[in-house]
Amino acid sequence: MIGFVVGALAVIVGAAAIWFVWTTFAPSYRDPAARIAGKIAAGALVVDVRTPPEFKAGAYPEAVNFPLHEIREDADRLGPKDRPIVVYCASGHRSLGAAALLKKAGYSDVTNGGPLFSLPRR
Repeated sequence: MIGFVVGALAVIVGAAAIWFVWTTFAPSYRDPAARIAGKIAAGALVVDVRTPPEFKAGAYPEAVNFPLHEIREDADRLGPKDRPIVVYCASGHRSLGAAALLKKAGYSDVTNGGPLFSLPRR
């Protein structure tokens, strides 16, 4: 019985820790919604960094597919380094990595759009 109580307590503490980390840090991984919408409205290149099958299953209107692993190999393919770019993926984690890689490659105007479902509707 004591083992069950200790196990249940461990699950509850673990779930509380995950909730705390998620609610504290998750909202900050993407840029503010108004900034994302403004960049897209102004004509930024919208880049989907998911895999080709994910892209084919549904993507943001007029987005181009440039999977994260390809950005690592060929970031220059996106054109001028001062071109405004908004990157997105399924959850926001790959887009966070893509934004960092593009900035490291010299792109000066990169916005992390986060997950597809949070992008502004067109």
